Amino acid sequence: MISLENLRFRYRGGLRDALAGISLEIPDGEFLGIIGPSGAGKSTLAYALNGVVPHHYGGDFYGRALVNGLDTVDAGTERIAAELGSVFQDIDGQMVASVVEDEILFGLENFRVPRDEIEDRLKAALGMAGIEDLRYRALSTLSGGQKQKVAIAAITALRPRIIVLDEATGELDPVSSRQVFEFLRDLNRRFGITIIAVEQKIMLLCEFARRLAVMDKGSLVLHGTVTEVLQRPELLEGCGINIPRVTSLGKALRDRGFYAGPLPHSLDQAGAMMKNLFSEYGNAAF
Repeated sequence: MISLENLRFRYRGGLRDALAGISLEIPDGEFLGIIGPSGAGKSTLAYALNGVVPHHYGGDFYGRALVNGLDTVDAGTERIAAELGSVFQDIDGQMVASVVEDEILFGLENFRVPRDEIEDRLKAALGMAGIEDLRYRALSTLSGGQKQKVAIAAITALRPRIIVLDEATGELDPVSSRQVFEFLRDLNRRFGITIIAVEQKIMLLCEFARRLAVMDKGSLVLHGTVTEVLQRPELLEGCGINIPRVTSLGKALRDRGFYAGPLPHSLDQAGAMMKNLFSEYGNAAF
């Protein structure tokens, strides 16, 4: 479990708090999406979870961030990494080897995993990611989506209970982005790994995450299930967040008095909404 207690952080020389008193509990097995405009503090929050803040980025840190009982200020980043693995947007900058196998072995060897466990962990990680056939491939020959799967496989080989992704699909095309999120959902459902995804692609989060946390100007302004959060389109738009088009359609119909139900966030939900409206009003109303 992750517990944030009135977490505040200001980078050294910063003019305002990057995190402005955030309190949040993330239970084991959650799939949480974190959204917000540029400068909202999303990446800083991810850094606070994995200990990069304040251990590598100095500044004024107040409150507490607990990761499975570990205080991130007292625990070193290596100790935190045993519980929480991180994947970042700059995937090439995160890679340390030239071959898929070596990339996964690097973490296992540096975390001093017993030698007789390494091969089993390597095979299990490749299998979970569905990339067994890439074991001996050069990383330079892989697509963006394949590289992200390698990065996540390297993390899962260490068997963390939590994975944090900071804009991990930012440079990927829609197909590759979806493949990564399908893999994350599988890890979450099959193995109970907690997934925390900082992401701009709100439609992906609406489809795969169970809950959303909305940040703006360093503060947590809204937190709830996907459905609960999308019932506040005015607040989201006020934060500069583009809501899904199907949600915009539901809002427009609601504003015109045609619809009073929950705003949709998927094509299936929008289809059901329109079917009910046509059944009730007929084509003439539109």
